[in-house]
Amino acid sequence: MSVADPTPAPNAAVVERLFRRHRGWLLDFVRRRFGGLVSEDLVQEAFARTLASGVAVRNPRAFLAKVAVRAALEEVRRRPEDGRFAYAPPVAVQPEAEEALLLEQLILALPAPVRDVFLLSRFGGLSNVEIAQRCNLSVKRVEARLTEARRRCAALIRD
Repeated sequence: MSVADPTPAPNAAVVERLFRRHRGWLLDFVRRRFGGLVSEDLVQEAFARTLASGVAVRNPRAFLAKVAVRAALEEVRRRPEDGRFAYAPPVAVQPEAEEALLLEQLILALPAPVRDVFLLSRFGGLSNVEIAQRCNLSVKRVEARLTEARRRCAALIRD
């Protein structure tokens, strides 16, 4: 952090103020995206990581939301179910932080079977036939899941 930067690095007092001001908002944000079962854990993880980060927080809500989403994605990657495709963000395309957050939210909102097929298609670069072989599905089922993913994403974007 430079001397000219007026934003203090998070210490316990700063994070405590962030917690009091933004906990309710972050809890609602996380609950809408990931459900009530994991929301408290993700909120606590977001604040713990903020304290441990040592970086200046200029936009607390955006920062906390991004940290919570990343914590959720790490949890998904740690526990892939039945060999399903674990989410890995695209490497070649780096959209702005807000767009990346929206993309992560859209993807995580998809049901797991639909999400797996969508990720293999869009980010894994596999053809429908390859996805069908890998997931032990028919090509028609893969096409149906891709159509469902596009429909759900469009509906979420409209909301």
